[in-house]
Amino acid sequence: MTATSRDVFEYALLRLVPRVERGEQINAGVVVYCRAKSYVRALTHLDEAKLRALDPEADVTGVRASLAAVERHCRGGGDAGQAADDDAGRRFRWLVAPRSTVVQPGPVHTGLTEDPEAEVERLLDLLVR
Repeated sequence: MTATSRDVFEYALLRLVPRVERGEQINAGVVVYCRAKSYVRALTHLDEAKLRALDPEADVTGVRASLAAVERHCRGGGDAGQAADDDAGRRFRWLVAPRSTVVQPGPVHTGLTEDPEAEVERLLDLLVR
């Protein structure tokens, strides 16, 4: 039997709160960070019908732009703006910091994984889609 190497990872859901005063939310993405692999990635999925059920006047274009910005921030490099040169951990911590906007991070959770790339896909399917 071969021992499998698993690393600690952290993740947070990205939630849409279209009317902050009501506190209603839907899951729209996940951010995964694995320090051992210097890995951070966000995947998003917008269910427009659910968003409109919470707020028929929601700015769908603005929400899509915000979700895309989170994905760019995780990738780093030129598309990440001021975070271009930040390491994966710093980008993750910035994304999971509490904020009162339409796109908000949920609490950070931890787990063990052999493959952070597969984990982000698995969590998106399990918790968002």
